[in-house]
This record gives sequence, C-alpha cells and structure tokens, in this order.
Amino acid sequence: MADTAILDTNVATKKSRNARKPLKQKNPTVNEANFVAQKISQASPAPVPSPMEADPTKENHESLSQTRTSPKKTRGGKGKQSKQQSFEKELLEMQDMLQKMKIEKEKTEELLKEKDEMLKIKEEELENKGKEQEKLQMEFKKLQKMKEFKPTVTFPIAQSLQDKEQDKKEKKKGCPEKKRPSPPYILWCKDQWNEVKKEKPEADFKEISNILGARWKTVTAEEKKPYEEKYQAEKEAYLQVMAKEKRETEAMKLLDEEHKQKTAMELLEQYLQYKQEAEKENKKTKKEKDPLKPKHPMSAFFLFSNERRAALLAENKNVLEVAKIAGEEWKAMNEEQRGPYEEMAKKNKEKYMQEMEAYKLRKEEEAMNLKKEEEELMKLQKQEALQLLKKKEKTENIIKKTKEKRQKKKQQNSDPNKPKKPASSFLLFSKEARKTLMQERQGINNATLNALISVKWKELGEEEKQVWNSKAAEAMEAYKKELEEYNKSTAAVMEEA
Repeated sequence: MADTAILDTNVATKKSRNARKPLKQKNPTVNEANFVAQKISQASPAPVPSPMEADPTKENHESLSQTRTSPKKTRGGKGKQSKQQSFEKELLEMQDMLQKMKIEKEKTEELLKEKDEMLKIKEEELENKGKEQEKLQMEFKKLQKMKEFKPTVTFPIAQSLQDKEQDKKEKKKGCPEKKRPSPPYILWCKDQWNEVKKEKPEADFKEISNILGARWKTVTAEEKKPYEEKYQAEKEAYLQVMAKEKRETEAMKLLDEEHKQKTAMELLEQYLQYKQEAEKENKKTKKEKDPLKPKHPMSAFFLFSNERRAALLAENKNVLEVAKIAGEEWKAMNEEQRGPYEEMAKKNKEKYMQEMEAYKLRKEEEAMNLKKEEEELMKLQKQEALQLLKKKEKTENIIKKTKEKRQKKKQQNSDPNKPKKPASSFLLFSKEARKTLMQERQGINNATLNALISVKWKELGEEEKQVWNSKAAEAMEAYKKELEEYNKSTAAVMEEA
C-alpha cells in the first residue's frame, strides 16, 4: 500500500509540473493596468501563495515522497522561488506604472478643467456678442425704415457744377456772342496769316508770328482803326450778354436760397410725421408697382399646372405635392401633348410684347411732357428770380439814398465852430489805460485790449471811479458854457442876417 501511494504521489507531482506553463514577460495594456490598480486598491496587499501551497493534497503527497525524490525537490523549489521573484518584480513594475498613470490622469483632469473654464468664458462672450448683434439688427431695421422715407416735396431745379460747365460750353459753341472777343492785333493777324504763308510756305508757326509782330509795329493808326472798331463792337455785345447772364445767375441763387429754406421746413415736417407713423406701424412696406404696366405672361408649364391644380386639390393633395405631380406629368408629356399649351403661351407672349411697346411709348410721352413742364417751370422761376432781384436792388438803392441824405444833412448841419461833446468817465479812463497796456504788451490785439480795459474798469473801486467821474463832470460843465456862448453868437448872426 505504501509503495502504491509513493508511486501515485510521483505521478501526481510529474503531472503538476508538466501541466503548469512558464510565465511569459509581457507589457500590460492601459486597460489591464487600470483593472489591476482597482483590484489592489480594493483588497489589501497579501502575500501571494505559491501553487504548491494552494493545493493541500499536493503537500501530503510531497511529504510522503521526500525519501525517494529529495534531489528533484530541491531543483523544483529553486524554480518556484525564481518564478515567485519574477512575479513580484512584475507586480512592482505594474504598481509604478499605475502611479504614473494616476499622475497623468490628474494632469489630464486639470487640463480638462482649464478647457471647461475657457469654454465657459467663450460661451459668455458668444452670448454677449449675440445680444450686441440683436441690438445692431434692431438699429439696422430702424435705418431701413428710415430709408423708406419718400418725401413729397418739389425740390428746386438745381444743376450740378459739371452740368453747368457743360451747358456753358455748349452755349458758347452755339452762341458766338458769348465768346470772348479777340483784340485788334489778333483780328489783323487772321487776315495777314495766309499772305505770309504764301510768301514763306516752309515757315513754322513761331516764324510767322514773329514776322507778323514786326509788321504790326509798322502798321499805321488808320489801318488799325477798322480792327479796333470791330473789337469794340464785339466787346460791347459780349459785355451785355455776360451782364445779363450774371444777373440771371444772381437771381437764380436768390431763388434757390428761398426754395431751400422752404423745402427744408417741409422736409422736416414730413420726416417727423413719417417717424411717428413708422413707430406705430412695424409692418414692412412693399415697393410700389406701376398698375398700368402689363403683367409678364405665363409659360406653357404654368398654364398646364393651372389646369391640373384644381383636380389635384380636389384629391386632398398638398401644395407641394401638387407642384411635384404637375412637374412629373409635364416631363412625361410628348411634344403633341405640350403643343396647345405652348401655342397659348406664344400668343400670350406676343400680346404682352404689343402691350409693352404701347406702355413704353406712353412712358416716353410722359417723360417728354415732364421735361416740357420742367422747362416752363424753369422759365417761371427765372422770372420770379428776376423780380426778387429787382426788389432787392430797389431796397438796396433806397437804403443807399437814405444814408446819403443823412450824411448830407450832417454835413450841412455840422458847424466846425460848434463845441464837441466831451468824453465820458469810462472813455477818459480807457485812453490812459490803453497807453499803459500798449507799453506793457506790445503787439496786442485790439479786441483783447478792449476786453482788458473793461475788466480793469469793473475792478476799480468807487473812490477811483469818482476821480474819473469828477473829470468828466468838469468837462461837461465846460462844454455847456461853450455851447451857451455858441448859441448866443449864432442867434446874434441870425438876427443880423
């Protein structure tokens, strides 16, 4: 029985050694490392039992077979110790890896927190921008409404500077009176130019002009007389035309100014009314269409779809479905089936073209009539402007005459022997103050000087002002005495006369 037990134990030990595979060294993955870390954190670190210690049956067998298999057992124990050490090393490495992974995890969490904060800040900024954009859109809508403001004011017919210059050039070309007259020397040169050119055909412009200049010096006063008379006549005509034009431009300027003032007031009133209406009505206003303009004709497909619409809508079809079905049916149709619709469309197009031609002719006539009305208005405005200018000239002449009359009366009434009225206390003070200030501040402006004098006068006390008041009073008494003597002398002269 003992022999059989020993044999069984040997077989069992051999089987266990052969059945166990050697551990392979391999690098653990991130998931495996996390799994091992969780296991270690959950359970406290306990000594890892060897595979032999785990099996109690194997221990009994080994104790029985110690006598026969003693040398083999020593070899197996060394192998177990080396495997145990390698497993412990692997565990330590895994723990190091876990610590590193934990540190990296903390770092990534910190980075994620920072990114979350940044995202929050950006979201707040976007919200603020959204609010600002809404405000801007509201303001933009208001501005668009303001653009829709269409005044019904008749603006004065005012030309731009370029248009005026072009009109002047065209008028000068058409009207020779508006051209500046050429002097007698140029008129004489025009007559003599061809003769000099025949004499010297090879001569250039400079040579011919030098020859003519030399000959003009030898021309007598009698020969120059017709050219001078012609120049004088042209000059008079030119001056008359220019004076008339200048007068018209001045009159038009006056009229424009009056019109501008009127239109500005009307515009302001209309704009205020429009603003009040726009605040009440927030609805969008559509562009005004000309009701007389003919409508564009429908195509062949639209004519077909109009026919089919009623039938399809009766079948409780949606608008989109109706359009889709009509399109598919139209594609499936051949040329013969499409023929009547295309003929209808062609006839409608021809009719539309005829109506459009008539509409265009009507528009052209309206434009021509408008142009004529504008020309007539322009004439009326010119007349109004000239009347305004005449009124202005009359008022200016009246003012001028009244001024002249007053001056004449003063000259007639003014007697050189009559005593002059004395200066006031302030004027006496200002004379002396002016001298001192001019010495202190050389090159001072007259306006600043007057301002400084008035400030100094205000700063004076009552005692200081009394000095100047007394001087003015003395001068006034002297003036009154002189005036009495003058009046007595004039009265005696008048009695003698």
